[in-house]
Formats: sequence, structure tokens, C-alpha cells
Amino acid sequence: MEKELARELIDFLYDSPTAFHAVSNIKNILKKEGFNELDAGDKWDIKNGGKYYVTTNDSAIAAFVVGKKDPQEAGFKIIGAHTDSPTFKIKPMPEMTPEGKYLKLNTEVYGGPILNTWFDRPLSLAGRVMLRGKNPLRPETRLLNIKKPIMIIPNLAIHMNRDINNGVKINPQTDTLPLLSMINEKFEKDNFLVKVIAKELNVNEKDVLDFDLYLYEFEKGSIIGLNDEFISSSRIDDLELVHAGFKALLNSKTVDATNVLVCFDNEEVGSSTKQGANSEFLAALLERIVIVLGGNKEDYLRSLKKSFIISSDVAHAVHPNYGSKQDPVVRPVVNGGPVIKIAASQSYTSDADSSAVYEEICRMAKVPVQKFVNRSDMRGGSTIGPISSTHLPIRSVDMGTALLAMHSIRELCGVKDHYYTMKSFEVFYNL
Repeated sequence: MEKELARELIDFLYDSPTAFHAVSNIKNILKKEGFNELDAGDKWDIKNGGKYYVTTNDSAIAAFVVGKKDPQEAGFKIIGAHTDSPTFKIKPMPEMTPEGKYLKLNTEVYGGPILNTWFDRPLSLAGRVMLRGKNPLRPETRLLNIKKPIMIIPNLAIHMNRDINNGVKINPQTDTLPLLSMINEKFEKDNFLVKVIAKELNVNEKDVLDFDLYLYEFEKGSIIGLNDEFISSSRIDDLELVHAGFKALLNSKTVDATNVLVCFDNEEVGSSTKQGANSEFLAALLERIVIVLGGNKEDYLRSLKKSFIISSDVAHAVHPNYGSKQDPVVRPVVNGGPVIKIAASQSYTSDADSSAVYEEICRMAKVPVQKFVNRSDMRGGSTIGPISSTHLPIRSVDMGTALLAMHSIRELCGVKDHYYTMKSFEVFYNL
């Protein structure tokens, strides 16, 4: 069962090279499971026991199952995650032709990738393309995924950089631009990428208005380890928790509370977008559910007091080669169970109250649970939990699965941990 779930995760990761594709895949799964799509611009008609989802920007999604009781009586149980991962975004007019023979693409860094892990890997291109439509205010959106390796970022030979194994500073404007093709006499390099897009989508290139395109590693993830205990893949941060969240929502039953899964975009760049955690996307959704079910503003505020959020993002496992980078006492490991993330700086929302809740959830799910704190002399990261808390006064815990090589092009987590996390989410939704 654990390996089967891990294989499902690997398929989901491979089919979701961008946040746009992740949301599209989740929508398709939800539709098959009887969830109804809502448009934020329409008047809603929802009922107790109903299953619904709504998206924004094609890159963030919230799915919910309305409880048997109204939210002001039973509250919301919310799991949050994010759909984006560190990568490179294609710039406008990206074609560059060094030596008049090579064609490479101009990119900029998205988020905080470990840059050197992107060298010498087969890469491809995916994202969304905006096409001319009938209404200038509503261009047509099409997803693009060129499903073959078309690019590579070649390393400089050691003979020309003898100090490379002593550590080299990488310049993202000059050192990480992907090689796409060679130029010959018949090669039409002007607007080359638009021509590729038009051919791939079978549209007129004049109808291609703009695009949000990103690089991704073409090779699929795999289960590795002597005992098949690890998952090695791109985009584990944070699509692994997205996967665990929607699997748990689908596996859970309808209870008194309204169960919600919200998957934000743009966590890796600060969340300050209309589709990010630092927006009103979730707050507006919760208030709207209360109002459509017949409640008012006071009922909405009452519902928040009875709600709970699990902010789920990956956590740092103790590294087998860099153990000194972790706290000397609190040391989570891969396949040791879900990890509660704690910080005195409040970069994580967990406190004694919310941590106790999640520990009890794990006990009920019969899965182990761990904790993470930063070394006191190292600045750690943050996630969607604290940002969401500035918009919603709801009790919240930050947790994740133990991960190695976070923000590498290829990250590593545990087969058992993914199963443990999903089971804890199921118990939470079934309370």
C-alpha cells in the first residue's frame, strides 16, 4: 500500500511540471470523484454534504466538502499546501544566439533553487500560453508541456575551471541559460519559441499573445534505496503534500465540520499574489461558504473560532553527511513520521496548543510524529502558515514530511512518510 501510494505520487509529480498542470490534474481527479466546479464570478448554490472546488489564476485551487452542520456550529478543518516549486522562468523575447551558431533561452530564477543541480540534466518546457480570444479582456488559456528533452545547461569543463570542486559562484544571468538548438542556414531564429509554441498547440503563431513558461527536469522520479524506502523526484516540495492532501480529502467521509483543502501558488516567491497565501483567496472562500449557507458576518467570525488549519510543507531531515547543521537534540529523520515545525520567531505557526492537536491526530492515526527546530545560530525558512494567519485568526500548526536536498532539482523523501502523512490527514478530516 505504501509503495502503491508512492508510485501514484511519482506519476502526479511527473504529470505536474508546473503549478498550472498540478491544478489541472487535481481538477480532473476531483471531477471524477463527484466534485462540482464553482466559478468565483457566478452566484453559488451549495448544500450541506456537497462537494465543490474553485480555482484562481489556473495555478491555485481550493476543494471543500460541506459539513453536516453549518460552519458557525462545527467550523472548518483546513489543510493548506502550495503548488509551485523553484525553477527558471522564460523571459520575453528569450532567443539568444552566441557565436551565431548556438540558440539558447534567456531565463530568470524563480524561487530559490540549488543552481548547480540544474547543470547537465535533460530539461523541457511547460506552463501556460495565452491565445487571442473573442474578448480582449478574456484571452484563451492553453497549457503547454513539450514532452521530450529539448534543453540542457552544460557545465564548463574542469580544464577551463580548475577550482570548480573548491566551490564556484554561479551567475544566474550568464551561467544557467539553457542550450536549445544549433543554428544552420535554414534555421529561423527570430521568434523561434513562439513558432515552437504555435506548432505544439496547433495554432497560428500570430494568435500567441504571451506565456508563463518554466524549465523542468524531464526525467521521471523513482523509488530508490536498498529496501525501496526513498522517493527521488523533482517538485516534492510541495506537491507531495498537495498529493497527500487531496488523497485524504477523497478518502474521508462527510462529517459535521466543512473540510477544506487549499493549494496556493507562489509560496516560493513570498506568496504576495492574488493566488498566494498572502491574499484573500482562502478568507473570501470561507466567508462565502458561510453566507451562501444562510449565515452572516457574525456567523463567519464564529466559524473561525471553531476552525483549525494544518499548514503542510516539507521539513528538513537530518542530513547523513551534514549532521552538524541540525539542532543537537531535535533531529527528525526520513521515514520517522510527519514533522511538526516550531520556531520562536513565529516563522512557523505551531505552538503548544496546535502541536498537541496534531500529535493527538498522529496518535489516532497510529503513525509516528517528529519535531523540527532550527539551530539557534542559523536562520531558517518559513511557509504559508504564518502568512495565512495574518488573514485568518484560526489555530494553526505547521508540519511537513522529512526531506533531503530541499530545493534541489531532485529531492528525496520517504515512502513511509508519505503514507503516514496521508493517514494523519484522513484522521483530521474524519474528526
